[in-house]
Amino acid sequence: MPRPVVTGLYVYPVKSCAGTPLHVAEISPRGILHDREFMVTDPDGRFMTQRELPHLAQVRPTLARDGLAFAAPGMPTGKISPTDAGPRHEVVVWRDSVVAVDQGSLIADWLSTFLETQVRLVRMPAESVRRVDPRFAPRPSDQVGFADGYPLLLIAEESLDDLNSRLNCPLPMNRFRPNVVVRGTARPYAEDEWAELCIGEVRFNGVKTCARCAITTTDQVTAERGVEPLATLAGYRRIDRGVLFGQNLVHAAPGRIAVGDQVTVRAFADPPAVEGTRACSVS
Repeated sequence: MPRPVVTGLYVYPVKSCAGTPLHVAEISPRGILHDREFMVTDPDGRFMTQRELPHLAQVRPTLARDGLAFAAPGMPTGKISPTDAGPRHEVVVWRDSVVAVDQGSLIADWLSTFLETQVRLVRMPAESVRRVDPRFAPRPSDQVGFADGYPLLLIAEESLDDLNSRLNCPLPMNRFRPNVVVRGTARPYAEDEWAELCIGEVRFNGVKTCARCAITTTDQVTAERGVEPLATLAGYRRIDRGVLFGQNLVHAAPGRIAVGDQVTVRAFADPPAVEGTRACSVS
């Protein structure tokens, strides 16, 4: 039986800002190298995302050898040379506090002008460690950057195809902000059951299906917000903590993965008891 293959890889240098496609991804201790290495905060150090500031979707950071460039509609190009030498202070992302490095007033002013509210940009330095929730981490050493909770998110194209078959207006994959996209699963939502898998030279654990939030209702080009896909997902992918779409991954060790790599599933878990699973299992 043919195995699924990787069809897309994405890195998001700044949490909640636009992503960049990759052909090859270096997997660092925190996930894809530079993924969610930076984060926008309010002046008090609390994380800000598209949930509160949907126009973050229109901020496009681009990694280059000499720094990080920022583009946004109506704005001149912004640029920083990432530093660990700036002021350090604790920032909050969900329930976690972590020491981060402020990246200076120039980029803070640039972001504040575009977002029309006062914000700062911070970087997680190499020595800061944010642990994966121990209830789901396969290893005590597992860590994550500024992503919500896990190093990588994987989604199968078949799952999006199934969702889009239920929508009046199909949605692109970027609504769900995955790191890894695959194609060739036997059925939609097969990734829900992937407990252990290998991609290229890297072994992953599928640790928790992803409960989705209002960011999925935000057009990643225009920043306009609607009700889909959450309204439709609620009809057949609902559990107590929300609606599910995608599988969170934790990796066993650093390595490299690439578009075209085959996915080998080595262990399976019971699927989540989502409402409507039986009704949609043959779609």
